[in-house]
Amino acid sequence: MNTFHNVLHKALDKARKSRLIVENVCDLVDPPRVEDVEGTPLTLKQVKQLLRIAKGHRIEALLTLALATGMRRGELLGLKWQDIDFEKSILQIRRIMSRVPTKLKSEAKKGQVEAATKAKKSRRSIIIVPLAFEALQQHQERQREARKKAGDRWIDRDLVFCTSIGTPLNPDRDVRLPFKRLLSEAKLPDVRFHDLRHSAATLLLGMGIHPKIVQEILGHSSIAVTMNVYSHVLPTMQQDAMGMLGKAFMEQEDEGNEQSE
Repeated sequence: MNTFHNVLHKALDKARKSRLIVENVCDLVDPPRVEDVEGTPLTLKQVKQLLRIAKGHRIEALLTLALATGMRRGELLGLKWQDIDFEKSILQIRRIMSRVPTKLKSEAKKGQVEAATKAKKSRRSIIIVPLAFEALQQHQERQREARKKAGDRWIDRDLVFCTSIGTPLNPDRDVRLPFKRLLSEAKLPDVRFHDLRHSAATLLLGMGIHPKIVQEILGHSSIAVTMNVYSHVLPTMQQDAMGMLGKAFMEQEDEGNEQSE
């Protein structure tokens, strides 16, 4: 249901902007909320292996940013250079790129539609870690070279991740397929691209980062969603927390014994 609503909303929104209709009726209907499905996260060792294999690949920066920020694929494909502040090492997530089916000359084709993020929590700022920062800078330089090579064929949409002529990437051909090939080359599990988001979240929670912070990074609507989706990580977090508490008590007891002596 959510998929149908999303596709129809994007199509009607484009029609409204083209003044073919006055109002997008999808704005009057709230689709049922569907909680994110738990995926198969990669371990830290597997993440490092994937990034090693992806070094120098055309989607290296895309993978690095996905793992370092937990951004959704649509958010990554909708990211623009104007959204990145290299001086402050911060990026703003304000829009997504969605694939919307359209019919042209009785032939089914698929196009890319840019739209603002609907949920308030999805609009967020994320700090860029050094690894992702470096990957983005290298990617930007390669894009400058591609732009020069394309010449008049270049279509400037300011997209961070685009084709050799500046147009939006195809989620399947340009992202999923090369991602699958890299997984195979790295001898890693055949996970989904979306599982990179799960990997980032699981690693953060496993490092003891507060779920509230993870919620803000991922853009979940509430901390309850984060806690529910990643409930499998909580027992380990609790075990680590109680271990730290027990150690603190022991250290305090040792200090008391030393003072009494």
